[in-house]
Amino acid sequence: MKRKQQGITLTSFLAILVVVGFALFVGMKLLPMYQEFYAVKAAMKGVAQEPGSGNMDPARAQDLFFRRLDMSYSDSVKPRDVKFERIASGWKMKVSYEVRKPMMGNLDVVGHFQAEQELTRSGGN
Repeated sequence: MKRKQQGITLTSFLAILVVVGFALFVGMKLLPMYQEFYAVKAAMKGVAQEPGSGNMDPARAQDLFFRRLDMSYSDSVKPRDVKFERIASGWKMKVSYEVRKPMMGNLDVVGHFQAEQELTRSGGN
């Protein structure tokens, strides 16, 4: 009576290991980009919660935004990436920026991020 073998071969195990390793490698490149994006959103939300943020001069709001962003060591967002648009209840702050990180060789990982936050006269959402 023959027994049937079960399990994976060494070659299959190595192939799975390579795929998982590559996925972890790419994830390590993407994670900081997304952490920075969530820091940008948190900084925008913090500015929106400032009392009277809708009446603020856009330059003052931008200064507050970058002060909050500096605490999270974010350096991808530049002043040219921040725009303000007048709305009925105050201002709409828009941030649009791109992050490019080298992956391997001549391949880069590129992320384009956009976020919007209303700055209302009352300072809340």
